[in-house]
Amino acid sequence: MSKEISRCSWPGEDPLYVAYHDEEWGVPVRDDRALFEKLILDGFQAGLAWITILRKRDNFCAAFDNFDPEIIVKYKPAKIESLMQDKGIVRNRSKIESTVKSAQAWIDIRESGQSFEDFLWQFVGGTPINNAWQSWQETPTESEESRAMSKALKAAGFNYCGPTICYAFMQAVGMINDHQVGCFRHKQV
Repeated sequence: MSKEISRCSWPGEDPLYVAYHDEEWGVPVRDDRALFEKLILDGFQAGLAWITILRKRDNFCAAFDNFDPEIIVKYKPAKIESLMQDKGIVRNRSKIESTVKSAQAWIDIRESGQSFEDFLWQFVGGTPINNAWQSWQETPTESEESRAMSKALKAAGFNYCGPTICYAFMQAVGMINDHQVGCFRHKQV
């Protein structure tokens, strides 16, 4: 008889969502390009369910040149129009154009001598915040840290990075450990 694994309630039974929860969500990410990708995908998620973006993530990576800001910043109107026709991604002109603008902001941060990792992780002092929520309903949708991150990202030239998006991003990239205390991943990350 196998022992049932206890995990956060939010992934439900969807195998893709469960794998994302078990293997990726909450694991600290320190890579500049990977952080850029996740921030952009969280921006595309605004108004949608994360599972929608997760199901399209491979298509997004292909369509946006593996989220390489050095390539994205050079997108011309023809590329924007091509992306608007791509059924494999969320076809929202504002979010697509924002991705190009955000690529320039990412480059500007790096050219200032700061890594994107350091820029983002400063909001948690470089170390993950470990919360101890008993249930998913206790988890906030934003925090003092996510509000500060949002403000700094907007000042740097990013869009689609409000405090709620930043909080979800911080959870996903391991800046905030919001796995429920009864979840097997809580102590692991």
